[in-house]
Amino acid sequence: MRGEERRELVDRVAALLPGSDLTRHEAPRPESLDLPAPRVTPPAALAGLCHADHEERAAHTHGKAYRDVVRNLHGELRNVPDLVARPRTEQDVADVLDWCTREGIAVVPYGGGSSVVGGVEPRFDGDYTGAVTLDLTALDQVLEIDTVSRAARVQAGTLGPHLEEQLRPYDVTLRHYPQSFEFSSLGGWLATRAGGHYATLYTHIDDLVESMRTVGPTGAGESRRLPGSGAGPSPDRMFLGSEGTLGVITEAWMRLQRRPHWRARCSVHFGDFASAVAATRDVVQAGLHPSNCRLLDATEALLNAGVSVGGGVLVLGFESADHPVEAALSRALTLCREHGGRPVDREHGEVGDAATQWRSSFLRMPYLRDALAQHSVVVETFETACTWDRFADLHAAVTTAANEAIRQVCGTGVVTCRFTHVYPDGPAPYFGIYASGRWGSTVTQWDEIKAAVSEALIRHGGTITHHHAVGRDHRPWYDRQRPDSFATALSATKQALDPAGILNPGVLLPEKR
Repeated sequence: MRGEERRELVDRVAALLPGSDLTRHEAPRPESLDLPAPRVTPPAALAGLCHADHEERAAHTHGKAYRDVVRNLHGELRNVPDLVARPRTEQDVADVLDWCTREGIAVVPYGGGSSVVGGVEPRFDGDYTGAVTLDLTALDQVLEIDTVSRAARVQAGTLGPHLEEQLRPYDVTLRHYPQSFEFSSLGGWLATRAGGHYATLYTHIDDLVESMRTVGPTGAGESRRLPGSGAGPSPDRMFLGSEGTLGVITEAWMRLQRRPHWRARCSVHFGDFASAVAATRDVVQAGLHPSNCRLLDATEALLNAGVSVGGGVLVLGFESADHPVEAALSRALTLCREHGGRPVDREHGEVGDAATQWRSSFLRMPYLRDALAQHSVVVETFETACTWDRFADLHAAVTTAANEAIRQVCGTGVVTCRFTHVYPDGPAPYFGIYASGRWGSTVTQWDEIKAAVSEALIRHGGTITHHHAVGRDHRPWYDRQRPDSFATALSATKQALDPAGILNPGVLLPEKR
């Protein structure tokens, strides 16, 4: 971020967080970083796939979380992969895993590197001879398209834009657009159970999977292509969300949609947040299936949609490839009016189009965050999901915990909330933190805030993550959230599929000692 955009951003933060030291700090040049020498040497047959280049290793050290960005700014790369392996075929994947299993080398599967939970950082305590990052982005092709069943067989390393480019000539789309779309891969979406474009119905990547193929230390496996099956536990569900700990996803058959041609959207302003929440619940429980149903609280609406409102803004959108959607939008607006909502229509020249402003801000948010990190601002998000009956208590508890932590470790700051996805039985609240930081301490400050809000989430019935995965950062709370019997079964599965314990150690499960 440069020039006027950065100056305006810093001015807004100065007004929001008066008294903050907003001095800009520059990152060190990659070539100036003192990285440890690689501890392992690949066999001759794999030498052409493995890279020890300084910048390659540095680039694969961290993900894209706030704490990753800050550590990069300080040049703190402590857990660097020894090698970056770039397989070109599925057999290459198998060969790398065979070598690493024999030699006790940890393997971190890697797509676009957009993890925000320490999922791709080779941060281990175990006795491994080295660490290899397995970068799958050379496996980036749509291999088959079944236009009759409307599905495609896609290699796991395919990044979002390249995937859609290959589908566009067939007038079909996966229609899965996480905020990291530009820099994340199909395999990463599957391994982390990513949430995408739709606020309702087709929310998770889980719903778009027809079958999957994986490769692990004990061999390869592929589920049967079926629209549905009642034949025992789903093999796909075992690998969805497994975060590279049970096997490497190499390809998947994905359900597609025709590209939408009809759209309708509107923003609705509310005088109080409780009414906005109630209206959102009624809309999602009416079975209207809006593609966009994002509720912004008053602070979020002001910061990221440029709208001043008492209670919040509900951004509604409908789309279809088959039929007009104005009737569905009209019904949703009727429900909103019953809770005091006021629709705002750009064509009628009222306050403005919050939906357009919000979309622009949504796409720019990661860049704004990274820029603010250079100015010692603690700015990060955390997300959860809960049932509607628990939301009010959870929202109050999390907001209180976050504000108290900010007061203690930062002095001043604000907390925002929005719904990214909504279900008939509950919302997925997404909280934002903006706080004054001290250069050199912002990672520690954020970690303390994160711990406080994570405790509040677990105590009040929320999930530690809705779509950001577990990684290493969420492990302490994930261990408390899952049933003990499931942890036992997952550990046994890990032992069966990865007996040497080399696959992404420390993610989901303790490292093998």
